Amino acid sequence: MNLYAQMTPEELQITLRQLKEEHRGYVAKGLSLNMARGKPSAQQLDLSMPLLDAASAASDLHALDGTDCRNYGVMDGIPEAKELMAQIMDDVPERVCVFGNSSLNIMYDLITHGMLYGFLGNAPWKDAGTVKWICPVPGYDRHFAILEQMGIQMIPVPLNPDGPDMDQVEQLAADPAVKGIWCVPQYSNPSGITYSPEVVARLAAMGAADDFRIFWDNAYCVHHLSEESAQSVHVADIAEACAQAGHPHRYFKFASTSKITFPGAGIAAVAASCEAIAQIKKRVGIQTVGYDKINQLRHVRFLKDLEGVKDHMAKHAAIMKPKFDLVERKLSQGLGANLAPDAQGDQVLGLAGWTRPQGGYFVSFDGMPHTASRTVALAKEAGVVMTGAGATWPYKQDPLDSNIRIAPSLPPLEELDQALDVFVCCVKIAAIEALLEQ
Repeated sequence: MNLYAQMTPEELQITLRQLKEEHRGYVAKGLSLNMARGKPSAQQLDLSMPLLDAASAASDLHALDGTDCRNYGVMDGIPEAKELMAQIMDDVPERVCVFGNSSLNIMYDLITHGMLYGFLGNAPWKDAGTVKWICPVPGYDRHFAILEQMGIQMIPVPLNPDGPDMDQVEQLAADPAVKGIWCVPQYSNPSGITYSPEVVARLAAMGAADDFRIFWDNAYCVHHLSEESAQSVHVADIAEACAQAGHPHRYFKFASTSKITFPGAGIAAVAASCEAIAQIKKRVGIQTVGYDKINQLRHVRFLKDLEGVKDHMAKHAAIMKPKFDLVERKLSQGLGANLAPDAQGDQVLGLAGWTRPQGGYFVSFDGMPHTASRTVALAKEAGVVMTGAGATWPYKQDPLDSNIRIAPSLPPLEELDQALDVFVCCVKIAAIEALLEQ
């Protein structure tokens, strides 16, 4: 039973008037708060300031193999950067290419390659008629935007607590027109779930077209919120699973240091089979005469190795965890999650549900059906910017209009506290309005 469902229409109207008065008070404050995108806070960015001195004018700017990082050349990354990213990506340097600052850019390039040229002897997707793609939802809006721009038909599939609904995925992948699936396998954006070993194995083994590709965007593989999650949460290796299943070319793994060091000034990499990497390097040799090797060098000198990354990310966790704890506390207190039974013995539930991630950057929030757009609009009126309602679905079309991505990383705790008060008020207003319209 919904928290407000027990009220009479008259009681709902009284409560709505009170909430709208509270909302007007927030509007009058002229707030400017942002919970829209998963940006690191200034406090997190400060952690990486020594990076800027790691390759100074006085430094030796040669890589371990003697490469002068000031000059042209090296298509796949200097050796020490390949080693560092391989450790982060749970792979080996021989199957890693290190490029510029953006893993999203690499994903875009690879989908473009599939469309124009095809992979490893397969026909270009553009010649295949309708091209389809599996999109676990809720998901990452920028993934969906790439496919929409390319004219690839997106098929939403529910994301369960252990990963995408594999019964549906396997059925869809049997269609040769389906050429890929997006996966954010650890601390998924926005739900924060991590794929189970069974899901990873089924993704690797399922029947699919020879040029079907798993785009394994493991953006949050080192973004734990506590030492406990750092010790216990780790997704199974898709490369090993694909090799064991007899599909060694099925995956592309992606990672970057965008939220480890500086977004827009980090390094990004892809890992794939040796044959796929050879094809990538051939194309990259036409696109560029070399990426920023000085940036690669200073990242290695600053982070050093996987243990150095873990130590650095523990500092991030100390900043992030109080924010996620605040989200949980504010939503639970404000929206009545898991309240005691009412006088009739019926379980009284809150107005919404949300995830409680152990890492990553987001909380996935589900309000009552047909309330997300109204909630986001009300929050904007009060000076709180949220990710647009529907953004976590292909074509921005959430059929229930219920899901909202909460990004608590950017605001300081005091501002986040204010923003969550506004958000809770807006959720309640939208919920009562929806009930009164029934």
